[in-house]
Amino acid sequence: MKHIISTAALACAVLGAGLAQAAEPLTWAGCGITKKSFMAEMATAYQAKYGTEIVLEGGGAAKGIRRVGDKSVTIGGSCRPKLPGNPEELSTQLNPVAWDALVVIVHPDNPVENITISQVQKMYEGKITNWKELGGPDRPLELQIRKGKLSGVGRTLRELAFGDFDKDFVATAVHKSSGPLEQAVESSPDAVGVTGVSSARKRKVKLLKLEGKEASYENIRSGEYHFYRPLYIAHNPANPRYDEVKKFIDFAHSREGRDIIRAQGAVPYLDALHLIRKQREQWQRSLELMRVGQN
Repeated sequence: MKHIISTAALACAVLGAGLAQAAEPLTWAGCGITKKSFMAEMATAYQAKYGTEIVLEGGGAAKGIRRVGDKSVTIGGSCRPKLPGNPEELSTQLNPVAWDALVVIVHPDNPVENITISQVQKMYEGKITNWKELGGPDRPLELQIRKGKLSGVGRTLRELAFGDFDKDFVATAVHKSSGPLEQAVESSPDAVGVTGVSSARKRKVKLLKLEGKEASYENIRSGEYHFYRPLYIAHNPANPRYDEVKKFIDFAHSREGRDIIRAQGAVPYLDALHLIRKQREQWQRSLELMRVGQN
């Protein structure tokens, strides 16, 4: 009888341990724009369907990639590719799940409506310093940028507008993340900056048209809007919970997951694979504009 009881107790203990492991949340770190673009809503839907919580924190693209690499989190989010040859990023793999866009944002009271790629280039090089040069009032332009050159926004802007990852920007203020940058634009009529469109839509800012094109869902999906880029889920096949991570990635690419991405105004990656080729053409256009501006 004692043997039967002890066996039953052992079975219960094993079952309890299995349930506890299943209930353990997944952890996610990464760029705030990916988080705001779709990750928060995706995590909520995933938990409702499968019962697994995903605990989210920000920290930026580099943090998302590298913390997945060292296994301190199970999933990451990034709005830039890995840095070639960087040892902190070698073990991380990136799975593109959505297309987002970079937008130039200004205070809602700013009368400027449109900006050209050439004007963006000159603004970040310190060649445009007054709003009157962009058709606005005779007031100094306050350019807000991200700290360093490894952020998703900063690296992508250098790539799409300049074709130069090492390009130096001339700025009025430097911020450690996109959140404070967006807040600075919200609070100052003379401020301007660049951030992700999904994040910008949740702020009290005006989104400028780029070359006359709005950063709308259709313009991003078609490639008519110039400054678009992929958003990634970062993962590490060596993570002990990789099977669960793969399950989440499959959910993100499912019909339900793609519906969530569309509902947030981003474009599911699988809906616009033609953008991979088209973006290369647009990079070449930016380089040509740079050459014209330097002559």
